[in-house]
Amino acid sequence: MNNYHTHTYRCRHASGDIADYVASARAAGLSELGFSDHCPHPDGRWSDVRMDLSELSGYVEAIRAAQVDSVRADDSPSPSAALREPRVYAGLECEWVPEYVSFMRDEFLGTFGLEYLVAGIHNYLHRGEWRDTYTISPPAELASFGSTSRSAMESGLFSFLAHPDVFCYSWMPWDENARACARDILETAQRTGTPLEINGYGMRKARVRADRGSRHPYPHESFWELASEYRIECVINSDAHRPIDTAANLEDGLALARKYKIPVRETLF
Repeated sequence: MNNYHTHTYRCRHASGDIADYVASARAAGLSELGFSDHCPHPDGRWSDVRMDLSELSGYVEAIRAAQVDSVRADDSPSPSAALREPRVYAGLECEWVPEYVSFMRDEFLGTFGLEYLVAGIHNYLHRGEWRDTYTISPPAELASFGSTSRSAMESGLFSFLAHPDVFCYSWMPWDENARACARDILETAQRTGTPLEINGYGMRKARVRADRGSRHPYPHESFWELASEYRIECVINSDAHRPIDTAANLEDGLALARKYKIPVRETLF
């Protein structure tokens, strides 16, 4: 299996560095490992949960060093050595900030030559103001989360949308508002061909009490049951914040995809 959602100590709420996650991926037998730490912004917004722009070069350099090691393993005369070493890819998890679209394209994909970007909506635009995804309250805000997710997918910048059902962290009932938000996201994923992520980190978080009893904050089973009505693909990631979790819950995510017959994209590359 593969994991394309990995964070390092630079995001201020994770631990470990590139080499630590590569070693964990190797031990777990992963074929590909992508790093997607939270992207920095030129104005330093949301700096408590992401690296500074000055740290980006070091982040990329550490990934490139791991990639060199991966190539060396591939060139090793021992077939077993190559099989043990995962292919490593450089990426970032990005908020949808419309004014920074050119910056993300020109700097992240251009200057720094990253292999991919991930859309992760932790903050969304509601009537011109930024709101926290983990505290969604009235239905109008839920609709704004859906429209922000839609705009990110429509941009064509991102290889997948991370935790599309993260709104279920704070929106407890699976009601008409939740279904409308989900359909907005699913219809856009189908139209744009954007894979949606089954996120393992939500499976490791404390369970929440909702209208139908205790459940994971995400992934939400009802979201993925609804997803089975659409022509979409999913990617399955651990969303690792510790090296020990590099391959965590990947099998659980695969089981969820199989349960609702959601095609799994095996590789991004």
